[in-house]
Amino acid sequence: MFRTFPLLLTSCIVLTAIAPAFAKDKPKAAKHPTTAATEIADAGPDFAVQGEYVGEINVDGKPMKYGAQVVALGDGKFHAVGYPGGLPGDGWDEKTRIEADGQTKDSETAFIVNKETTVTIRDGVMTPKNEKGETLGALKKACRTSPTLGEKPPAGAIVLFDGASADAFEGGRVKDGLLLEGTTTKQKFQSYKIHLEFMIPFMPTARGQGRGNSGYYSQGRYEAQILDSFGLVPKIDECAAIYGIKAPRIIMNYPPLSWQTYDVDFTAAEYKDGKKVKNARLTVLHNGVEVQKDTEASHATTAAPVNEGPEPGPVYLQNHGNPVRFRNIWLVEKK
Repeated sequence: MFRTFPLLLTSCIVLTAIAPAFAKDKPKAAKHPTTAATEIADAGPDFAVQGEYVGEINVDGKPMKYGAQVVALGDGKFHAVGYPGGLPGDGWDEKTRIEADGQTKDSETAFIVNKETTVTIRDGVMTPKNEKGETLGALKKACRTSPTLGEKPPAGAIVLFDGASADAFEGGRVKDGLLLEGTTTKQKFQSYKIHLEFMIPFMPTARGQGRGNSGYYSQGRYEAQILDSFGLVPKIDECAAIYGIKAPRIIMNYPPLSWQTYDVDFTAAEYKDGKKVKNARLTVLHNGVEVQKDTEASHATTAAPVNEGPEPGPVYLQNHGNPVRFRNIWLVEKK
């Protein structure tokens, strides 16, 4: 049912110009480190700089495709990661990372990569220059879209949330047609394949596990972490990790306030005479890219609301104090 798709790449037209894009929306500055924006109009000017960039850079006299991710850290500060070959999941070698810190001043964001190279961002274009001030190329702001975004449920699927109501969830809350974090399905399941879409808030001054944290739990037991891990390296507590058990192969996060997808093939643990004889297993596609392949969950996640056992369990969407939003959730039970 799930495949590895090529990623869809489009120009990020709305976000490329810093001043024009936000003049209309009257941005609001973050007032507190834990303030979370769930809408672009509330995200502030740093939101227009953060994101993904793609283009070509002259390397040793030859043009080379490059990708970059710029992470907002609050108050006009940023961390940038360069990826030779292209963005994660779209050409990057999954090894080389070139990192630098930057600051916005007078509508331009500047990074010092090393003694030979500086990079500036202005109006949605990232421009690297050598020590002589010569331009080495240009990377333009891009918005990627998951190839499974908006995927419709097939015949026989159980639709858990389609924007109309949260009746499938205990205490489910809906705002502006989106499902809010912190809810559990009334129905319980064994093995299945599930599709869900989520949006992580923009929290530039937050850090670590306090930055856009939630989680999708199979059977209420095994967590695939949801977190703003944009621009970070894989760890067992980052996004798409089977929390505390296995890090994702690569980090496939899009920038916060982007719609992202999980497509999960979940196989329940097997029990015989009351004892577990096979661990649960999960294959996870994050934004269409396989980041967990038949990963064994040797135990339930520490924060899981349901203990391990042979009984079916619910789909649980964790409330970790951050406003993560969900939509288009459906699953197909496996026989």
